[in-house]
Amino acid sequence: MRHKSERVEPALLRRMNERRLLEVLQRGAPSSRAALARVSGLTPPTVSKVIESLLARGLVEEYDSGKRALGRPGKLVRMATQSAMVLGVVIDADTSCVTAAGLDGRVSEQQTRRFPTPNTYADLLDRLEEHGRFLISRSSAACRGVGVSVPGLVNERLQQVVFCPNLHLLDHQNPAHDLEQRLGIGCVLVHEVRALCLGERTYGDARTLDDFAMLDVTQGLGLGVVVGGQILSGHSGMAGEIGHNTADPTGIRCGCGNRGCLETLATDAALVRMVRDRLAKPVSIAEVAASLDERPGDFQHEIDVVAEYLAIAIATVINTFNPTTIFVHGRLLIQHKERFDQVLERVRQRTLTPLLAECTIIPTRSSKRQGAIAAIMRRITEAHSAPSMPLRSVASSRPGRRPRKAAPRQ
Repeated sequence: MRHKSERVEPALLRRMNERRLLEVLQRGAPSSRAALARVSGLTPPTVSKVIESLLARGLVEEYDSGKRALGRPGKLVRMATQSAMVLGVVIDADTSCVTAAGLDGRVSEQQTRRFPTPNTYADLLDRLEEHGRFLISRSSAACRGVGVSVPGLVNERLQQVVFCPNLHLLDHQNPAHDLEQRLGIGCVLVHEVRALCLGERTYGDARTLDDFAMLDVTQGLGLGVVVGGQILSGHSGMAGEIGHNTADPTGIRCGCGNRGCLETLATDAALVRMVRDRLAKPVSIAEVAASLDERPGDFQHEIDVVAEYLAIAIATVINTFNPTTIFVHGRLLIQHKERFDQVLERVRQRTLTPLLAECTIIPTRSSKRQGAIAAIMRRITEAHSAPSMPLRSVASSRPGRRPRKAAPRQ
């Protein structure tokens, strides 16, 4: 009599093979079946069987490449873009958005609906539902799921935003669960920094990295650390709140209630506040960006202060975790080469030399929108295949496993 494990092994192997091909397709360009066999290490017959299964499930599409091989049109396989779609939701303190994308994760402004974040949770859900339904109605593709990126402390055990210092309307809420009830479509909740890690790992420069760190310096100051392909989450998934370490005990009051938190000094929001105080009038981040470009000398003191504290934050991460790469997600300092170089120079002054020599510091290439998309694509991939991919520490996921490392793109 055959052992029970022998009977389930073929099904498990099939699901592992499906997952392997989905990994390859998600992180690369459309490929022929022969190319997929070479890259994945699977045999051509196995690749053909797996592709047929994925085609039947609507996860991939096959189309004519326009090139001929041996007299026949060559066909390429890609993640579904015509027959299936997903939504990515990004909730932030000032502006939120909903974006639609194919399963390849490509996002565009044409498929994105932005709106000022409402003052109440009920209004926020109404707007998310409204924009989500609008984007779904514009496409003939079936919506396979929604990824919801949120700030604050996300307790993975409770499946809840337990505390959000910069957007208290999310306290003790789960917008993914509530939006799923309204739309009737599966939703997944993910902390915004973990979303950035997933987005960079799936669509950006961390595709082949084992070890890296992610700093989000936009509204708050969040940290994600990936070691051996697994995000360090802590007991309840709430690790990484470096922004709420005290940097100036006499500083301004933070949204968490403490004074002088690092995020009140080292972020885009901090620089906006300082420029606003200098001008003595309300200003948006776009207006601050324009002012810094047009009159940088007028705000050099504010730039210097934020650059100094941001350098301290980056040096702390390097000295503590020894990552091969740090990705920094921000706008006012990070996306401006001269200001970013100023930050890097100060990092060199604050970091242990042997650790800095092993670390590359670069801006992110992906976004929170792509992070939300990557989170729901991870859920879809897991639902259809064996649980073997790493970097799975998102809310409503299980602990992850470990990928391999390659050098970052300079």
